Amino acid sequence: MRVFQILCLLLSVINLSCTSKAKSNETKLNGQYITVLGIAQDAGFPQINCEKECCKAFYSGKESKKLISSLGLIDLKNQRKYIFDATPDFTQQVHNLKVDHLDNGQVIDGIFLTHAHVGHYTGLMYLGFEAMGAKDIPIYAMPKMKAYLETNGPWSQLVSMNNIQFKTLQKDSTIILDTNLKVTPFLVPHRDEYSETVGYKIEGQSKSVLFIPDINKWKLWERDIVEAVKNVDYAFIDATFFKDGEISRPMKDIPHPFIVETTKLFENESIETKSKIYFIHLNHTNPALNSTHRLKDSIQNLGFNFAREGTIFPL
Repeated sequence: MRVFQILCLLLSVINLSCTSKAKSNETKLNGQYITVLGIAQDAGFPQINCEKECCKAFYSGKESKKLISSLGLIDLKNQRKYIFDATPDFTQQVHNLKVDHLDNGQVIDGIFLTHAHVGHYTGLMYLGFEAMGAKDIPIYAMPKMKAYLETNGPWSQLVSMNNIQFKTLQKDSTIILDTNLKVTPFLVPHRDEYSETVGYKIEGQSKSVLFIPDINKWKLWERDIVEAVKNVDYAFIDATFFKDGEISRPMKDIPHPFIVETTKLFENESIETKSKIYFIHLNHTNPALNSTHRLKDSIQNLGFNFAREGTIFPL
């Protein structure tokens, strides 16, 4: 009897695994979906010259490398793939899209940029003369972002050598990628030294996504983040720092909304609303970047989520 019970348990585990894979395949076969390509802040994890315990966890083998914040948009229906932000991990992320999602003979069918900070556009360098020498890769960019790339080297060489081709965006103006696939940029307050900063709303046939990897404090935004989350199915939002005092630099100079501030704003909202949130763009010092951590658990226990590389979200 004992052996029989063990066999039944093993069969159940196998069946659950197969069911999970089947659901994942079913999601892909449905045609259009989002996948998480990275979760870390601009400088990645581990971060350069970091000798703190957070990065030691990587070098000791306790934690894995975390790719920089990015989303992939897969359209199997039309055999196209897009990426949101060209990060320093662009090479790996494009490879992951090809191997795990869609190999259509194109490196990428379009790149949507949020702003001109190093973790969000510098991966464009791999499209240039010294790298793959790409031809007319569509770059979806706001006017100031476009002008910055056109007038500053080495990015201007990408333009003059036709490695990239601009698709100019306008705030709150929707780009139609397909009848059931739309992307709308909207302005958010941030340190705009070189360009404006945008978030994106991505809409599919039945589900929608909010993507705001970088923003200053929520109170500085002209919109209400709570209402914005309620109006979508998934919200990937800025979680650079967990709380005040996390780094030695003056945190008022980098005024991202702390995770604890965001959760406070949603404390009286339903579990349904909280569960739409997937924290992304975590600094190397953020304890929630760890695979497991009591502070991360405390946030998840409230109903919130953390973005995980490779996860798929149907549209």
